[in-house]
Amino acid sequence: MLLLTTDTSGKYGSIALARCGPGDICDVLEVVPLEGGTFSAQLVPQIATLLAEHRFNKGDLDAFAVVSGPGSFTGLRVGLAAIKALAEILDKPIVAVSLLEAIAAAASSSSEVLAVLDAGRGEVYVREPDIDSHVSTESLLTRAEMLSVVNGRKIVTPDNSVAEFASAAGLTVTGIERPRSDAIARLAWPKLQKNETVSPEALEANYIRRSDAEIFSKNG
Repeated sequence: MLLLTTDTSGKYGSIALARCGPGDICDVLEVVPLEGGTFSAQLVPQIATLLAEHRFNKGDLDAFAVVSGPGSFTGLRVGLAAIKALAEILDKPIVAVSLLEAIAAAASSSSEVLAVLDAGRGEVYVREPDIDSHVSTESLLTRAEMLSVVNGRKIVTPDNSVAEFASAAGLTVTGIERPRSDAIARLAWPKLQKNETVSPEALEANYIRRSDAEIFSKNG
């Protein structure tokens, strides 16, 4: 199965092309970086170039995976719109993956960590695992609120500012590289095998935070 994965949630993004097979096998053929601020101009041409370099065309794609958030409102809209369009035209399934899930998965035991991502404005996006229900919750917290939900767990984050704050508070912190699209592809493949997919019409961004426009509209 040929899987195309995109991430446009941050300052920089990436595209990955992977060939996935039985079990957990997901061989990433190539990862292409994307420069932030120009995702709308780069994404579709880069996908076409990536496929051509590996002697594929869009009709060879079997499925798509995309980072659904949290992250940049503009970046997420651009990335999801492109995948929605391709998946609808080709009638192929989509797997939506949370960036926080990918951060947690980078830890040795994702059930015992808090995945944390800097949200700006003194706030953080946090993914809390519930070991009993096997369901994780994602929320927007202040940094002080984050300290109150740690409960002895290790914090995993790709953001230096978060790591420094947590370390200064005496917490156990593991710093990681921000997950790229190859990591997203490997998370998406098991979901795809279990038919945990979404249609183009149902695919939505997982912003967690409301946009400035929504906030100001409500306050007005």
